[in-house]
Amino acid sequence: MTTVKTPKINGVSFVASRDSISETHIQPVVNINANYAAIMPYGFFRDTDNPNIIYNTDRQWFGESKQGVKQYIEALQKQGIKVMMKPHIWIGRGDFTGHVIMTSEEKWKQFEDSYAKYILDFAELAEETNTEILCIGTELEKFIEHRPEYWIELIKKIKTVYKGKLTYAANWDEFKRTPFWSELDYIGVDAYFPVSDSKTPTVEECLEGWLEHKATIKSISEQFDKPILFTEFGYRSVDYSGKEPWKSDRSMNSINMDAQVNTSKALFDTFWQEDWFAGGFVWKWFRNHERSGGKDNNQFTPQNKPVEEIIKSYYSSVNF
Repeated sequence: MTTVKTPKINGVSFVASRDSISETHIQPVVNINANYAAIMPYGFFRDTDNPNIIYNTDRQWFGESKQGVKQYIEALQKQGIKVMMKPHIWIGRGDFTGHVIMTSEEKWKQFEDSYAKYILDFAELAEETNTEILCIGTELEKFIEHRPEYWIELIKKIKTVYKGKLTYAANWDEFKRTPFWSELDYIGVDAYFPVSDSKTPTVEECLEGWLEHKATIKSISEQFDKPILFTEFGYRSVDYSGKEPWKSDRSMNSINMDAQVNTSKALFDTFWQEDWFAGGFVWKWFRNHERSGGKDNNQFTPQNKPVEEIIKSYYSSVNF
């Protein structure tokens, strides 16, 4: 693979809120040496019987609307933060998007038309705002598996309206089967790979746990001659944080900052020095920094936790 040394994408997944953002909300992102933010406009549909994606409505938070997305992007760019636009779909009861299959050809067509309208609308906004990267979908494995031709055509349509870099956010157990990496600029992975079964995993255990996954990830990068981008990565500050890192289960309510620190260190040590690795976006970062995260928070955000300093350190020292 021909690799040109470029600065790593040191990103945060910037969560939309009901309000606009200003320099005050962006300064904490700058403070951890991040150079990118993912902005995530959501679309919704009720269920597979009603697969029309609803988006950009008055009932959504400002940060999820087109007007809000534009405001967030422009405010971030003003502070020197580049942007990946990363639309997400939310289904009625919070069903996992990767498992969604339509019940008939008619429903598939309805869903496809609706998704194309949604994604092309935001592709146009990405072009208008000079957004550096557009993610064309997030964790949609069965949609892609069942309708691959649709996705090839959709990518062609996107390229007629958006001229920046393209990726797709494949789930950690999906990316090996995604059929269109050759059409995109980055192989995008939501990197919730299991790396340790321990209650408080050590860095060494996690490094060991990454070995097999890393070999697979590198082989896919080589196969398509494309860099890997972690479209999402991160761990909760809970016991067993490295066992099933994708879980946001409310029953997991212990607090374990060491587990979050150690799993995060191992991820950075495994990937951030590799030429074939482009960088990634930590999950997730909230607008009101001073009221986010903290010592009593067991969720993913690194804000006001020991791991925030770890991210700041790696984001400053590992630029190439």
